[in-house]
Amino acid sequence: MLIGYARVSTMDQNPALQMDALQAAGCEKIYIEKASGSHRERPQLKAALEYLREGDTLVVWKLSRLARSLTQVIKTAADIAERGIALKVLTQNIDTSTPEGRLFFHMTAAFDEFQRELIVENTRAGLKAAAKRGRRGGRPRAMNEQTIKHAEAMLKDTENYPFIGDVIDQLKIGRTAFYRYFPTDRIKQLCADHAEVHQT
Repeated sequence: MLIGYARVSTMDQNPALQMDALQAAGCEKIYIEKASGSHRERPQLKAALEYLREGDTLVVWKLSRLARSLTQVIKTAADIAERGIALKVLTQNIDTSTPEGRLFFHMTAAFDEFQRELIVENTRAGLKAAAKRGRRGGRPRAMNEQTIKHAEAMLKDTENYPFIGDVIDQLKIGRTAFYRYFPTDRIKQLCADHAEVHQT
């Protein structure tokens, strides 16, 4: 049995495109997540996973609809695989019911993550080049001192904000803008400082 799962993002609150694709793929039941991205709980995904039985296939439009991070995507796929359930991603031609499909899934997930990081790096490089030429980007500042301190507090609070996407959604700013203020190294340092405080 094919079970579909659709999730709308803050940028796209219309699930029609995903619904049409899932129905065309032959999904007999479709779960739609309409909650804001700032909420970590996804009741519809939970319901879909509980409904699935051995031999069924979970169908999503894109990998990004299933989760917001590479780790989360792989964990979800591994969890359902242990139950004998396959994962099918329509736009990326992924089907984990075969060995080839499982290999392609991991390659695609890793490549998606790489693309996101590359966009962030290119944006930062462009901003540095513009600064050297004596001008700043045309957009207004996305974060002020208060929101930066708020973001630092959330990044340290890994229990309530385990994923970077949760922090970004809560701040209601773009992912590129967030990484402009919080490069990967700074995020790791904040988490490390928080861990040291708890150990002492």
